[in-house]
Amino acid sequence: MRSSLVFLSLGLLAAAAPLKRALPTPVSVATAKTYLSELTVAAESNVPAYSRDLFKTWDTISGTCDTRETVLKRDGTSVVTDSACSAVSGHWSSPYDGVTTTDSSSFDIDHLVPLKEAWVSGARSWTNAQRESFANDLTRPQLIAVSASSNRSKGDSDPDSWMPPSSSYHCTYVRAWITVKHFYGLTVDSAEKSALTTFINQC
Repeated sequence: MRSSLVFLSLGLLAAAAPLKRALPTPVSVATAKTYLSELTVAAESNVPAYSRDLFKTWDTISGTCDTRETVLKRDGTSVVTDSACSAVSGHWSSPYDGVTTTDSSSFDIDHLVPLKEAWVSGARSWTNAQRESFANDLTRPQLIAVSASSNRSKGDSDPDSWMPPSSSYHCTYVRAWITVKHFYGLTVDSAEKSALTTFINQC
């Protein structure tokens, strides 16, 4: 019942949300530590095999603006969009590596907890609608505009094998990771939990 209510609430929030919003804030360090202790430790499973097509992106959020365009406007400054909601000017700074740009096409929208990571840690048992909600979640700190190079370097990695090059962002990153995993009831593997514990204890 809780899972159904969570995804129903998430869908209503996305439908009603305005285009401009603040970047979602991860939970505090203390709460993150509590959440981390509550996460279930389990081995990852890729059976059935992951396919990105099982996570629909990008949803229409407001008017002609989809999830990607909404995040670009939210995370940028002085953003100007055309009639199709595409960002034609603005300034973006990638918190992962400090790269800046005035060309929105050079930035990716990162799923902080990658879609494949979600799949192997529980999302394989969700409905397609639930996976779509996860892939377009603007309420949790799950979507963020970052440099294409950092996003592609990260790939599907979890914090055991990849962290943002900018160490100043590590605390925010692990708090966000834990926030998302806890909210969705996703599992962590033992190496992932060890890494998260190490990083959160350094916050």
